[in-house]
Amino acid sequence: MRALPAGHPSLARGFASPPGTLVVLGLAGGVLVPPSAPGPVTFGRNTAEVSVPVGEDDRRVSRRHGVLEHHRDRWWVRATGKVPLRLPESRLLFTGAAPVALPAGYLPLFVHGSRGREHVLEVHVADGRPARRPAPHGVLDTRERLALTVVGQSFLRWEAQPRPVPPERAAAQLAVLDPGGDWTSLGVRAALDGVRARFHPASGDDLLLGALLAAAVLVPPDLALLTAEPVPQPRVPDWTQRTVGS
Repeated sequence: MRALPAGHPSLARGFASPPGTLVVLGLAGGVLVPPSAPGPVTFGRNTAEVSVPVGEDDRRVSRRHGVLEHHRDRWWVRATGKVPLRLPESRLLFTGAAPVALPAGYLPLFVHGSRGREHVLEVHVADGRPARRPAPHGVLDTRERLALTVVGQSFLRWEAQPRPVPPERAAAQLAVLDPGGDWTSLGVRAALDGVRARFHPASGDDLLLGALLAAAVLVPPDLALLTAEPVPQPRVPDWTQRTVGS
């Protein structure tokens, strides 16, 4: 296996490697397994026991939550944790169930953690296609990415029937994640319209979000923004508490 560092670009943008190569990536890094040395690749909370850590600080994730194995000329995923793995289209894979064959190309796997956290494990089985060219730098700024992640979270989870979060609900969630952002439903709509004008004019929200995912401008690891610590705000001194002579 070859190690990949933390901060490696999302596998949704592709990965140039020989056909049959398996690449697995989490927030803390990942591994590349060439066809000549197939697996197994384990993943879970215990960094000392698994090939790829996922949900290291979340005790809802099992120490060893799953394994990727190679047999019959294909890669397969098997669940071993107390919480089921969620595959695209909301399919659940429980411990003890038959392993599922991985298709060629990109596939995100999800582990639902504590306090609503969604841990993403990216998997890519090389099919010989070249890596996708990266999107132009600066397509999304920080505010736009946060807003689009909130609005498009069911798309990023690859749910069976994804729907955009309405602007009013999105604004309420954004106000918690970014208290100083002055988020309103109009602000959410402005962020969407600004990206739409640059990237996919004359499209509805569903088409816009689908296009952003297809171009890997938005990627499943962006879901980590939904459970990030709120942006700290400067503390304003309470002068009413001061006493004379203090």
